[in-house]
Amino acid sequence: METNPKREAWNKGKLVGQKPPLKPKDIWAIRIHLQNTHAVRDLAMFNLAIDSKLRGCDLVNLRVRDVSHGNQILARAMVVQRKTQRPVQFELTEPTRVAVAAWIAKAMLKTEHFLFPSRLSESPHVSTRQYARIVHQWVAAVGLDSTVYGTHTMRRTKATLIYKRTKNLRAVQLLLGHTKLDYLPRRTMSRADLTP
Repeated sequence: METNPKREAWNKGKLVGQKPPLKPKDIWAIRIHLQNTHAVRDLAMFNLAIDSKLRGCDLVNLRVRDVSHGNQILARAMVVQRKTQRPVQFELTEPTRVAVAAWIAKAMLKTEHFLFPSRLSESPHVSTRQYARIVHQWVAAVGLDSTVYGTHTMRRTKATLIYKRTKNLRAVQLLLGHTKLDYLPRRTMSRADLTP
């Protein structure tokens, strides 16, 4: 089999592998940026991504009824993960509930609607690719290197903060919906995240 010496590797110059979680100061910088720019949808999406610890495919597939009951945003929600087909429960903090309620009101969404509908008529909700672009925009807007962070950053952020506070790996495993304990340290948190 011949190789073309002129062709570069697809990952040359790119950061591949695990994406780090956001630090608390970065979370607040992004939140403040989104609030100052009046990005109602993005603030709701960002807060929900951090609180829910859902994979991107599950986050963009959320419907209004998944996080609300009538006009009230739930303090706890449960979603069946697409990858594992297992339910995962998550808590919505007060700032997240306020942001999601503001987004639902602004977009005039009904309970059966997707929480983050697409502007394209052929797509019912924001795609995972579009969500990835949005995450890169958030990160770049506060001066961070957007190639270092990705959608899985959002999933890992709160899990890492909880682990650093409690040192309870099993609790983090349950929050993320993982089944194998040995899977968690390698995939969800880097070795640096696991050191006290």
